[in-house]
Amino acid sequence: MGYSKLIALLVLVPALVAVHVHVPMASAANSNLFRDYIGAIFNGVKFTDVPINPRVRFDFIMAFVIDYTTATEPPTPTNGQFNIFWQNSVLTASAVAGIKQSNPNVRVAISLGGATVNDRPVYFNITSVESWVENAVSSLTSIIHEYNLDGIDIDYEQFQADPATFAECIGRLVTTLKSNGVIKFASIAPYGNADVQRHYQALWASYGSVIDYVNYQFYAYGASTTEAQYVDYFDQQLVNYPGGNILASFTTAATTTSVSINTSLSACQTLQSQGKLYGIFIWAADHSRSQGFKYDTQAQALLANAPAGY
Repeated sequence: MGYSKLIALLVLVPALVAVHVHVPMASAANSNLFRDYIGAIFNGVKFTDVPINPRVRFDFIMAFVIDYTTATEPPTPTNGQFNIFWQNSVLTASAVAGIKQSNPNVRVAISLGGATVNDRPVYFNITSVESWVENAVSSLTSIIHEYNLDGIDIDYEQFQADPATFAECIGRLVTTLKSNGVIKFASIAPYGNADVQRHYQALWASYGSVIDYVNYQFYAYGASTTEAQYVDYFDQQLVNYPGGNILASFTTAATTTSVSINTSLSACQTLQSQGKLYGIFIWAADHSRSQGFKYDTQAQALLANAPAGY
């Protein structure tokens, strides 16, 4: 998804579906979950800028926390010691408290990883599974408690660890945070790249039962993508992440290389008519502000027709 830039356009290379050892969650169906990433572009966007439809379940996802430090040049990994890289001078702890108090349908989460930090690639890089998990649990628990957050999103996009190691680290992290009562939900944010899919499908195979949502980055497909192709890509993810709650998505960034917003919204309507639209997420509120949040409002209106309830 990126710290300060949109991910590069990537062509889907279907990955082999791993043998799943967990008991999958109930299959996705129409629901009213709307999710909006916020804070990565540092343009001053506030929670209160974003229109919130009271008939949807609304998750803000602050982007990003990264286990890197900028005390070195280039930035270097810190083995699970997470630092804040969203615009926390605007999206403060008191701002989180305020938006949740005034909108009981709002939850706030943080996203881990992203594509870049200071325009350098972010890699999932560890010293050991045990030390990374210990550091990640400790540092994230502190941030989550300080900001009174509700969940986490996993958005690593480049890896210096094999899929099994990634799966074990992230799976144990989510399991521990949930069992400790630190978070209520977790999501993952894969997209159509073979290496990305290998890592996230390995995670799903071992720990899918603790992952609540799949924020699949459909906007990473090209501008020529049709509505029918979008729906086909969606159906492929139902196979890749069986039993998962797959969310449709689009970007409001100014780009001519991604699936168009109108195509994405038309595909969402089709998916809803097929009983498959569990929710929609947008990258990102930072971009939407220049459009008056027109498309955020349209997406929420579509979802507001779905049943309420978590």
